[in-house]
Amino acid sequence: MIRSAKPSDVPAILAMIRELAAYERALPEAKATEEQLHTALFGAHPAVFALIAEETGDGAPVPVGFALWFRNFSTWTGTHGVYLEDLYVTPRARGGGHGKALLAELARICVERGYARFEWSVLDWNEPAIGFYASLGAEPMDEWTVRRLSGEPLRALAAQAPGIASTCGSLSEATSLSN
Repeated sequence: MIRSAKPSDVPAILAMIRELAAYERALPEAKATEEQLHTALFGAHPAVFALIAEETGDGAPVPVGFALWFRNFSTWTGTHGVYLEDLYVTPRARGGGHGKALLAELARICVERGYARFEWSVLDWNEPAIGFYASLGAEPMDEWTVRRLSGEPLRALAAQAPGIASTCGSLSEATSLSN
């Protein structure tokens, strides 16, 4: 079963994020807290969304996977799209169709809302995931390379910003008004 996440899912989502980070050999980088995740998903202005894959056994349904996503925008198509930040299914539940069901639900959201693209990144060494995505018809973007600023380089570039003149008084105020 696939459903939208609810606030009580935050601990399970965070636990699966940490499992994913360990699999991707980056556990020390997974620093999100339950409070941060709760605010991002369920705060006054949610910026990300999550789907939960559940299995029902003898008792209550148990989360066995999740997809965390947000809207992006293509200036070329003039439409929003979905960017899948994380897709994860617990090892014991893999092969049960949960990953495909999560992706199919996100594809349905794209089609229903008129979004033109559904995109995500995959580590170049993750052959099982690459093969799975290829089986669905997902194409690699060979000509594109992801770039990232974080930590000190991010702060150094931010320090060089001239600021934006605004009647609102600050960039954060102007940004919140435009959202």
